[in-house]
Amino acid sequence: MMAYRAMIESARASVGRAVEAAGLGAAAAESAPYSVSPARPGFGDVSCNAAFVLAGRVRRGPAEIAGEIAAAYNSAAAGEEESVAAGRGGGSSGGRRAAPPMRASAHPSGYVNLEARSGELAEYVISESLQDGYGRVDAGGGERVVVEHTSVNPNKALHIGHARNVAVGDSIARILSYAGRRVSVLNYIDDSGVQVADVVVGFMHLGFAREPPEGMPFDEYCGDEVYVATTARYDSDPGMEARRAEVLRDIERGGTEAARIAESVTGRVLERQLRTCWRLGASYDCLNYESQVVRSGMWAGTFEAMKADGTIELEPDSAEYNASCWVFRTGEKGGRFSPDKVIVRSDGTATYIAKDIPYAAWKLGRIGDPFEYEEYRAAGGERQPGGRRLARTVLREGGGGGGGGPSPFSGTRSIAVIDSRQSRLQRIVAGIVGRLGAGGAPGGGAPAHVHLSYEAVTLSPATAKSMGMDTGGRAAQMSGRRGLYVSADSVIEMLRGRVGAETRKRNADLGDGEVDRIAGAVAVAAIRYEMVKQDLDKVITFDVARSLSLEGDTASYIQYAYARAARVVEKSGAGPDAGAADFGRLGGEREMALVRLIGMFDVRVAEAADNLSPKVVARYCRELAVSFNAFYEHVRVIDPSDEALSNTRLCLVASFMSTLSKALGLIGIEAPSRM
Repeated sequence: MMAYRAMIESARASVGRAVEAAGLGAAAAESAPYSVSPARPGFGDVSCNAAFVLAGRVRRGPAEIAGEIAAAYNSAAAGEEESVAAGRGGGSSGGRRAAPPMRASAHPSGYVNLEARSGELAEYVISESLQDGYGRVDAGGGERVVVEHTSVNPNKALHIGHARNVAVGDSIARILSYAGRRVSVLNYIDDSGVQVADVVVGFMHLGFAREPPEGMPFDEYCGDEVYVATTARYDSDPGMEARRAEVLRDIERGGTEAARIAESVTGRVLERQLRTCWRLGASYDCLNYESQVVRSGMWAGTFEAMKADGTIELEPDSAEYNASCWVFRTGEKGGRFSPDKVIVRSDGTATYIAKDIPYAAWKLGRIGDPFEYEEYRAAGGERQPGGRRLARTVLREGGGGGGGGPSPFSGTRSIAVIDSRQSRLQRIVAGIVGRLGAGGAPGGGAPAHVHLSYEAVTLSPATAKSMGMDTGGRAAQMSGRRGLYVSADSVIEMLRGRVGAETRKRNADLGDGEVDRIAGAVAVAAIRYEMVKQDLDKVITFDVARSLSLEGDTASYIQYAYARAARVVEKSGAGPDAGAADFGRLGGEREMALVRLIGMFDVRVAEAADNLSPKVVARYCRELAVSFNAFYEHVRVIDPSDEALSNTRLCLVASFMSTLSKALGLIGIEAPSRM
C-alpha cells in the first residue's frame, strides 16, 4: 500500500500530459527529464520542476511556463472529474485505491505545485495507512541481497560497541526486505582467527581452567580473563608468539587438540553471543564458519580464477616492490610503498585477505557452494525472535572444493556491515569480486560487494563510571585486548532496571510480567535507536540517562508518543470506525501536517533502502512523534458533543499508531501501549 509514491506517480504522468497539451513538446519527460517530489510545507503536496527544465528549450521564463502547465493540468483534471461524476471512468484499478485528484498552481519562482483537497487527502492517507502492507515498496524488483552483520570474534562477550553493528545490520535487512528485496542475513564466525587462537593458547599453555568461576558467564571469562592475560604475555615472553603460530596452524588443519578446544570455545561463546543478539531483536538466516571456508578448497579455485582473468598479476623477480608476488592493482597512489595489495606472497603463502575473497565470491554465487546446511540449535533450546529458522554451514563430505551450484543464501548484491577500520581491505575485496564472474549488481553498474562502514561507540563519562570504569572524566574507548569494555548484556540490564522501576511507579495496576516486558522493550529500544539515529560515519557517545529521556531525540520520547495515542483510543471506549468517518471534517493545520507526514512513509522507506541508511527511518519516527504530540496538545480528539468528529480524529490517531509501529519495526523497536 502506497501513499505519496502513488501521488507522485500520478502527478508525473499528469504533468507530462499537461506539458504536451500546453504545446511545450511531446514526450517531454524523456527529452528533458524533470523531477516530481513531495512539496515543502506550505507549498502543496507535490512539487514539479518541469518549467525550469523546459525554460532553456522554449526560451521563456520558468514562471510563465509554470502557469501554462498548471492551466493545462487543471483543465485536464476538471475533465476527468466530470467524467467520474458522469460514471464514465476514474476510480481505482486492480483493487488499489486511486490517488486523490490534485489542483495545480504556478509559484512565482517557477515551480508547479499540486495540492489535494484536505478531506480527500486525509481519507486516502488514513485508509491506506490502516492496511497491513502500508509503506511496502516494490522497488527492488525481487533483487536478492545478502546482508552480513555482527560477525564478532567468538572469544568474548558482545560489548556495547558491537551493538551498533547488530542494530545497523538488522535494521538494513528489515528495511531492504520491506522495500521489495529478497534478503539473506548471514553472521560470519571467525573461529580460526588470531583472537580465538589466543584463548586456546591460554587454555593449553597458561594453565587457565576450562570452566569459568562460579557465576561468571563463559563468554565473559574467555574475554575478560583468558584473552586479556594471554595477549599481555606476548610482550614479556618471546616464546608465546611461536606457540600462537603453532596453534593457528593446528586450528586451520583440523583434527588436532587445538582445533578441538577452539571448536568448543567458539561454540560456547557463540551461543552466548547469539542470545545477546536475540535480546536485541536481531535474527539471522545462516551462520558461516571461517574454518570451513579455509578447509573447503574454495581459495584454490578462486586463486586460479583470478589468475586466469587477470584480476591479479605476478610481479617479476626484478620488481622494485613485491617481487615474485601475486598482487591486485588497487589504483591508489603509492608514496614510499607499493599501493598494490599482495594476495599471495613470493613463498606461495596467501595473505589474510585470501580468506575474505572466496567468501565474498561465495556470497555472490560466483563460485560453487561446498557446504551443506543443518539447523543451528542452542544448547539451552533458545530460538530466534519469532521462531525464525537458523541454518549453519557444514562442510560437504570430502572437502567440497566449491564444485556445487550457488549457495541458497547467495545474492546479486552483498552488503557487509563492518567497522571503518577495515575500509581499505573491503575496498580491495570489492574491487576483486567485482571482476570475478558476472560483474556488478543490477542498477547502473552498482558494486556487487558493498562495505557499509560505521564508526566506533564510546561511553559517556557518567555511564562509564556507573558501569565501574574509571576514565578520568573522559569518554570510554573500548578495547577487548585490554579488557576495557562494557558488555551489551550489562547495559541492557541496567536500562531494564531503571525502566522497570519507573514503569511500576507510573502504572501501579500492571503485574510484574507486563512491567518486565515493557522494561525489556524500552531498554532494547534505547540502545538500538541510539545506534541508528546518527550518520554512520559519526562516533557515538552512549549515555544511559540521556537514552531514556522522555524529551529530545530518544526512543523513549517516540515510544511515549505511541503510548499516549494508545491511551486516547482506550479512553474513547468504542475505538475508531473508518467506515463511518467524515474525513471532510479534517482540515486543521496540525491535523493535515500529521496526515501528510503519515503519507510520506513509503517515500522514506524507499529512501532508506536506496541509501542503506537506517537513520532515515529513525528520523521519520521522531518526526511522526513530534507531529502527533503537537496535534495531541492543540486538538481535542474526543468531543462528547460531536461523536462524528471524534470518530474521524480517532481514525487519524489510529493511523498514526499503525504507521509509527510499522516504522519502528523497521529499526527493530517495539511500540508498547503502556510506559
